[in-house]
Amino acid sequence: MSGEEAPTLQQQPEQEEKPDEPPPAAAAEAPQESVSSPAAEEKLLSWRALVLTGHGGYEKIKLLVKTQKRPQLQAGEVLVRIKACGLNFAELLGKQGLYELLPAPPVILGMEGSGVIEAVGEGVTDRKVGDRVIAMSRNGMWQEVVVVPGNLTFPMPEQMSFEEGAAIPVNYITAYMMLFEMANVRPGKSVLIHMAAGGVGVAVTQLCQTVPDVTIFGTASATKHETIAQGGVTHPIDYRTKDYMEEIRKISPKGVDIVLDPLGGSDTQKGFSLLKPLGTLVVFGAANCVTGQKKNLLAMAKTWYNQLSLTALKLMQSNKAVCGFHLGYITDEELISRTMSKLLELYDQGKIKPRIDSCHHFEEVTDAMKRMHERQNIGKVILLPEAKEEEAKSKSNPEPVEDVEKTEAAVEEKEEEAAEEVKAED
Repeated sequence: MSGEEAPTLQQQPEQEEKPDEPPPAAAAEAPQESVSSPAAEEKLLSWRALVLTGHGGYEKIKLLVKTQKRPQLQAGEVLVRIKACGLNFAELLGKQGLYELLPAPPVILGMEGSGVIEAVGEGVTDRKVGDRVIAMSRNGMWQEVVVVPGNLTFPMPEQMSFEEGAAIPVNYITAYMMLFEMANVRPGKSVLIHMAAGGVGVAVTQLCQTVPDVTIFGTASATKHETIAQGGVTHPIDYRTKDYMEEIRKISPKGVDIVLDPLGGSDTQKGFSLLKPLGTLVVFGAANCVTGQKKNLLAMAKTWYNQLSLTALKLMQSNKAVCGFHLGYITDEELISRTMSKLLELYDQGKIKPRIDSCHHFEEVTDAMKRMHERQNIGKVILLPEAKEEEAKSKSNPEPVEDVEKTEAAVEEKEEEAAEEVKAED
């Protein structure tokens, strides 16, 4: 399911409900069952964050170094030092102003990450300082340190890398809920997944293999076919040179049982027509809207115009089911926690394992987003908060301290004073 920018330093963007509580870098020696001592709270801490400063191209994402007081953790919260973050299609949408759940810029992007707990708030009894965890949030994860609710952190298996941990939440929860909660995949069924080489596509493929005798049709460019076939896709289809509907009909004249559609527009109509009787279509994205760096009104209009439109009577007569899935609108934290527990169990059993396409330091966020936007990735694209080696020396000379109490207006006046910004590479 799966995010540009006023070129200025931003005040605490990631936890809007707690404007006085930015997610700063915590001291490693912080007490584990309570907030840090008064002396430590006064200590200024610096951390790096990727900030969407306005809507538009890649240049709207700035790498900033921020300095603030140590935060006061509220009851139930934990402070996590982030080691790896996941990049999702939602960030590409958010960058263009097309992701409605993302607060207005300036805002820190990112919905998932993994790292080490550095402090815990009052009432947190099942997490402790030093725990390796996966963490989730609606936004704000693309920074070195975050404050998140303890119940949205999940202990990582010992053998799991931070990169793998950051790759699991959004893609695998989305895939699991669509397949097992909505489509009720069962032995002998057939599934079509578009963008089969992407993060969700890989997750769907692996999860389908936990059910006996499931046939997987996957669309991807021809250069990725060997890889996705090795990963478990039964019938790779090159959507760029062939009509995937015709190709599927050649193999399975009656169609398929389940269609998972991240594209929207005319592809949703095609997916519905491919369903067998009693089949299920799950729409979980609108990738067809994103055609360039910036918002494309023509592409949006075309996608909207070609969307699937049904009456209840037609749906009844067709004997098919149509579902919509958007992880961002699931507010049942118990459901999310239960699903994550199942996924981590499957990981422990060796039945799922995230495929990491590439890792990019924060300085390389433009390269990472281009790779996903141009559909070059096979698997998950990961962002690493830690500075590149050549950048490490600059950390000994941190940027000027930022007054986080500034209003947006005041910040905008300093647009030309970007000396403290570390701009993301083009």
